[in-house]
Amino acid sequence: MTPWEAMTRIDTLLAHVWMVRAFLKHCEEAEEDEDLAEVHRTLYDYMLALGSSLQANDAPAYLKQANKKYKKLLRATELFGEIQPEISNHTNFQMAVRSLQTAVAQIGELLIQACASAELAIPDAGANNSVDELTTPTND
Repeated sequence: MTPWEAMTRIDTLLAHVWMVRAFLKHCEEAEEDEDLAEVHRTLYDYMLALGSSLQANDAPAYLKQANKKYKKLLRATELFGEIQPEISNHTNFQMAVRSLQTAVAQIGELLIQACASAELAIPDAGANNSVDELTTPTND
């Protein structure tokens, strides 16, 4: 996979992240829950950090920045998964968690592939979490 292909595939997945972010930003629950508000802000920050590299078609810079910010994106995804049952058990929230987990896991996989090809540092999914764990949401 070329860096440009990785960049465009990640950007496509970020469309899903954007939709989750928009849902969270405009839901009443975000006004009342600081953790939920932090999740939608972190999702926005991740995408904002990649925007200039994407517009410039600078795939190496895009991938470097995506890799650098990935851990925060992953933490926000994990936080949303943890707090969602407390916030609402509505299907919209459950699907938003699943959508975000799937997109972020796939972004992580693309970063691993792209970074291995470009000899960049591979994203760290955290000591207790792997990217694979995010693809299987729980109903707890």
